[in-house]
Amino acid sequence: MPMLCLAGTFRILSTEPDGDSIRFYADDPASWARVPGPNAVRTNAGGGAQLRLDGIDALETHYSPRGGGPLHQPIELAHEARDELMRWLGFRSVERTGETVDAATPEQLPGYLLTRGADVYGRCVALVGRGEAPAPSGTQTMVKVADLRRTANHRLIAAGLAYPTFYLKLFPDLRAELAKQARQARDAAKGLWPGDRDRKGVDVKSLATLTDDAIVLPKLFRRLVDYLELNGDDPSLAGFPTYLAQRADPLFILSTGHYTGFDFVVDVRGQVVRLTTEPEDLVFQEA
Repeated sequence: MPMLCLAGTFRILSTEPDGDSIRFYADDPASWARVPGPNAVRTNAGGGAQLRLDGIDALETHYSPRGGGPLHQPIELAHEARDELMRWLGFRSVERTGETVDAATPEQLPGYLLTRGADVYGRCVALVGRGEAPAPSGTQTMVKVADLRRTANHRLIAAGLAYPTFYLKLFPDLRAELAKQARQARDAAKGLWPGDRDRKGVDVKSLATLTDDAIVLPKLFRRLVDYLELNGDDPSLAGFPTYLAQRADPLFILSTGHYTGFDFVVDVRGQVVRLTTEPEDLVFQEA
């Protein structure tokens, strides 16, 4: 099936890229209006837009729950994913103050994206490639598994540095390839997988359990810290199942065809929380 191809440049100075998000400047800023879907891509004064890499979710480096300050997941692996994305694109000698990039060689790099839309935050959800675009910029092109294998999305999943996190707009053949790569990375104990606690369960003793110790699906991390922020210093998860149900994150379970909510696949027993299925078995409905 077709996706919109846009050529442009990746620029990271004065930004805070992570393992699944980076700033991109289309060669023709007017072409952002061609991104399909109900959500417009939000751009800065120079025509740059934040990308969210489709089909993957890297550990958080600076997530801010509503009303709270920035939080991270186990930072070494979160930074490893970020650094692999920068390296794969071709950036070298990256210098930072905190998470903000102060210098890099080169300052920008040519590349392209393949997209079917933007999320509710105005980020273009895309497959990300380096170098010359596979089709004229601003046109629709058929995207096959061979094209996916030339993207950063594929690289990060294959290296075990990001979780598979699928939404409805990702084509089934591309989703299946990323799921296969995730399973292979897990079986080979690459990247984050040796420390993954999603299926085994995490005993949440405090916020630090999630920020410093336990490696879990970033979507689960975000929901947990959002919930804990509401409760101040109380780490109890007694109300977490109800909170998840209220958040209404609809999804399909591929293996059963069940259309349900995220709360259905998150098991909470006392302070122990776990996923009841592998992340690649889930397809979320975009908000």
